[in-house]
Amino acid sequence: MFWIWLALMAVFLIVEGATAQLVTIWFAVGSLGAFITALAAPDNWILQIAVFAVLSAVALVCTRPLVRKITSSKKQPTNADMYVGAEGVVLETIDNLDAKGLVKVKGSYWTARTESDELKIKEGTRVTVRRIEGVKLIVAPLAEQTDHS
Repeated sequence: MFWIWLALMAVFLIVEGATAQLVTIWFAVGSLGAFITALAAPDNWILQIAVFAVLSAVALVCTRPLVRKITSSKKQPTNADMYVGAEGVVLETIDNLDAKGLVKVKGSYWTARTESDELKIKEGTRVTVRRIEGVKLIVAPLAEQTDHS
């Protein structure tokens, strides 16, 4: 039965080599252990399967923090992030309920919305960009303008 473990280890390593992330390396480790066990105790297939399962589980548990660190998705900043915090001017009244709103920020034109559906911002008002959601800027009127309104 040792050749089965050798074949499984080869399959797991081929799959691992063909993928961009760690997906079968733990089973390759378990197969190696089961292969060695099969050489030492060729008739005890229950022991071989147990060694495979235990070594695969131990390899998974021991390498999990490393795998998380390697495969963790990090937020990739984009050029659009430069608009957050920037000031602009409303070119078309922003009304979330009517799905209207256009602003000009840093020379670019963007569809804009407010953080609250109740808040409408009139054309000509200066705004600051709070965040970006998809292809829309979420804006708020500048503080000095809200004090006088």
